[in-house]
Order: sequence, then structure tokens, then C-alpha cells
Amino acid sequence: MAYKHGVYTSEVETSLVAPVNGTAGLIVAVGTAPVNMLANPAAAVNKPMLVNNYKEAVEAVGYVGDFEKYTLCECISAAFSVVGVAPMVLINVLDPEKHTTDIEETTIQVNDGVAKLEKVGVLLNELVVKKEAEPLEAGTDYTTVWNTDGTVNIVILSTGAGNGATQLTVSGKTLDPSKVTAEDIVGGVDVSSGKETGMEVIRQVYPMLGMTPGILIAPRYSMEATVAAALQAKTKSINSVFSAVCIVDINCTEEGAERYTDVKATKEEQTVSDTHAYAVWLYGKVGETVYSGSTLAAALTAYTDAVNDDTPNVSPSNKTIAISAMCLADGTEVLLDQQQANDLLNANGVITAINANGYKAWGNNTAAYPGISDPKDRWFSVRRFLTWAANTFILTYFQKVDSPANKRLIEAIVDSENVR
Repeated sequence: MAYKHGVYTSEVETSLVAPVNGTAGLIVAVGTAPVNMLANPAAAVNKPMLVNNYKEAVEAVGYVGDFEKYTLCECISAAFSVVGVAPMVLINVLDPEKHTTDIEETTIQVNDGVAKLEKVGVLLNELVVKKEAEPLEAGTDYTTVWNTDGTVNIVILSTGAGNGATQLTVSGKTLDPSKVTAEDIVGGVDVSSGKETGMEVIRQVYPMLGMTPGILIAPRYSMEATVAAALQAKTKSINSVFSAVCIVDINCTEEGAERYTDVKATKEEQTVSDTHAYAVWLYGKVGETVYSGSTLAAALTAYTDAVNDDTPNVSPSNKTIAISAMCLADGTEVLLDQQQANDLLNANGVITAINANGYKAWGNNTAAYPGISDPKDRWFSVRRFLTWAANTFILTYFQKVDSPANKRLIEAIVDSENVR
């Protein structure tokens, strides 16, 4: 031991621990996207893609305005164009290796050196282009340009073998979103490879991105009972420690509830009854564009968090949402008043939107109500706050795991929580 004679100093670690906030409003959306528009479509399948703005989202998964077929494009539009909130995680399950349809050989006209192929979802690596019987080579004889509607223009290069062509013969494959099933959205784990698909990819969000999932959605697909059940199950024990909430669409097609009087029975058929679930009936319109209720509610909830210091203690109910009408899945407009929304929707754990000098989300109950009336599980904002608080506690004090449980450590944790 050194012999000390004089004045010396030493430092002690700060007893207070800086909080690490859980991302309560982080939307994690599972659905379909036009990944054929990417340079490497396979790289955007069953992978969590973090996006912070519209440009990043389009570059990550592509974009086509047909929301019925490409549900992640609906999420992109709702979050970045309608509500204005970020970030968001997108998980695309539309796989160019399995969800495809053949393009039968067809002849298309060339006008001013450009031929338009009126197909959406064209896989460029499968596209065969011929001038008469002669195959043309991409990059040498022609190039391709995407149109805003998802179709593709074939541009003949003057230096290639296609120069002077008046017609082209094309064949190949397109993505086919209609082949995506509820099982694809729910996903699973391949026994031989260990590859995760669908909702199983939610597990990867925290270890890959360092962010905890906050709001889980599967727009349009959540109207199916198997998807709704899986969403509710996935809200708990994420990475064995974290929790989240999910927002589920109550079926508003002719197979479900087209009238508000049928919502309770449809909710029960979909088995939507979890304390971590928020059930939404009806879709919303912006002009003629139709958005699913779960997408709009998720974006509004995340926005409400963002304007309240990223703390989920404020309910999205009675907050304005920039839509022009509420409607069924087919676009048929539905006008509810407050009494209808209260008596047969809110009273049965379902939220909607009403026009009260502008459309506002309406309803505070989780899907567990009226079966469960405990305030911590009944009220959506309370449930979200407690979930966020638990996630934040875990994230903040993870650094103390395996430290000696002495009095100083206990006091530091207690003091830190009291200060926070």
C-alpha cells in the first residue's frame, strides 16, 4: 500500500442513474409492400426496417397507392402524410420467392422509344423483353423506369439491339399480394434454418434497432381472428421482458359488422378481448383515399405521445384526426353520433371516430372492457403508461444487473426512480 503524505482526491460514481426511455409510441407494422421496386427485393422480406420520414420509407420498401394490396404503404401515408409522426418500423412479408403470378407473353406498343407495361409488381430480374424473337438485355438494349402507379416503362436505348422497335414482346412474373395469407402475417420460425417470419420478426426490433416496440399493427389483416389473436399474444414478453400494445381492426366488411349494432358480436368472433389491445371499428377517408382504422389510430396515438414529451399518459380519444369521413372497408361512408359511439361501441371496448366540429377519435377503453374493469387494464392510456414505465425501468437499470445488491445500489435505484 502506497504511503500518502499530502492532499489527495478521488471520485465516486454518480448514485443517480440517467433514465433510458422506452419508445411507447414506436409503431411496428406487419404487412405487404411493393418490394419489387427495390434493387434487392429479397433483402426487404421479413426484416424490421426503421424509417424516419417518407423518403426513407419509400426507399426501404417501395410505394404504391393501392393500400388494399400494399398495406405498409397505407402506414407510410398515414404516418408521414396525414398525421406527421415518426419513427416507424415496417415488416414486409410479401416474398418475391413465393407470392408471385406469371406474366403471360404479351405484345406492347412502343411510342417514341418507350413501352409501358401495364402491370403492377413486375419483378425486373424475371422480366423477359424481346424485339420480335430476339431477346433484349437490360442495361444494354433497354432500361426501366417506375411510374407512380407501380407500372413500369421500358425505355429502348438507341445504342442497343432494340433500337427502332415498334413493338415488344414481354413475359415474366409479378408480385401477387392476394397470395399473402393470415399465416404469412402471423409467421413462424423455420425449424431447419431458424429464420423468423411475420410477427415473429418483432422479436428482432430491440436487439437490431435498440428500440422497444410500442404499438403493434397489421392493417386490414387484423380483421381476421387468427391475426388479431397473434397480435394480442405478441404484446407480452417481447424479448422475454418488454411489453407493448396492439391496435386491431374490427371487421367492417360484409363478413363482419357493417352496422354499429353488430360490432359487439363481431368483436367477440374475432376474440379481441386483451388488456393490451385497442379495438377500432370503421376505416377513415382522406378525400377518396381509404385508410384502415388501426393505422389512423396508431399514428394518432404516437403523435399524441410526441406532443406530450414522449410520455404516453394522454389518451388519443377526443383528439382531432385529419380525415374527411368514416367508412366501411369498401369506402361506404358511415356517420355515427356520440350516443351510438358510446352505447354500442365504447361500452363494449371498441373505439371509433365521430364528427364533432372535425373528426375526433372517440373511446378510452381497452378491448378487455367490459369484462375487465380494473383501471390499470381498462383505460388505454393507463395501460400504455404502465407498460412504458415498466419498459423504461428495465432499460434504465439493466446496467446494474449482476452488481452486488448492497445498500448503496438499492438507494441509488430508489433515488433515481423518485427523481424521474
